[in-house]
Amino acid sequence: MKTTKFNIALVLLVLLSLGCSFIAVDKVTVKGSDTMVILSQKWAEAYMIKHPKSVIQVTGGGSGVGLAALLNGSTDIANSSRPIKPTEVEKLKAKYNTQGIEIPCAKDGLSVFLNKANSVSELTIEQLGAIFSGKITNWKQVGGADANIQLYGRESSSGTFEFFKDHVVKTDFAPRCQTLPGTAAIVNAVKKDKYSIGYGGAAYAEGVKDCKVKKDAKSAGVFPTAKTIKDKTYPISRYLYMYLKERPTGEIKAFVDWILSPAGQKMVVEVGYFPLK
Repeated sequence: MKTTKFNIALVLLVLLSLGCSFIAVDKVTVKGSDTMVILSQKWAEAYMIKHPKSVIQVTGGGSGVGLAALLNGSTDIANSSRPIKPTEVEKLKAKYNTQGIEIPCAKDGLSVFLNKANSVSELTIEQLGAIFSGKITNWKQVGGADANIQLYGRESSSGTFEFFKDHVVKTDFAPRCQTLPGTAAIVNAVKKDKYSIGYGGAAYAEGVKDCKVKKDAKSAGVFPTAKTIKDKTYPISRYLYMYLKERPTGEIKAFVDWILSPAGQKMVVEVGYFPLK
């Protein structure tokens, strides 16, 4: 039978008479930094419990992937563990006539992971740069055992990769540095390999030990803690960001505002990162 406007109206009337209702769903998509993915998932879960009509969809892939998704319009929020690049801002401006909105949402101490059996417990920024660039290849060169250093790092699409390269390595990574898809994978690798070293977000340091990091040879070694991140005595610290094409409105604004609220910032601490204040 041919469907008519009358038929459709009749069906709707019957559904309403039976007490059926149509619930509008407010969907927000978040994509990007693997460092931030666990934190963002926790934010999303807590927010959806308080706002049952909302759907927050969180995926990782790396900071570069998230920002690319923002550029092509396939995500509302791009998570990034590095600042947006000038070239990415130019692309936003060319496509959407906007420079984008940068929202710091947490702080992170970028940890250097060592196997618990490794006798080395602290390194300078210069030594770390030399290790990951391949200039130092044996632990005995930094006071450890006579054993080759196995390097683990993030893939090039990662904001953590770029931050560590810019602030610690300051040149190209050694070709023998094995790249892994996510900080959790790096931690697992270091956990199994006595003479390995890796880096990543402080929240992931489970089953390994944090290396004390020294600003220079004369400085004391410092662990990444809430205090040392806040007073900036830990040498490898950074903000974690959310990027949007434009100033948020509606459900996106409500979600962002909640993340920056005391409730959202409390979850930052629970996951193992550090709040903005």
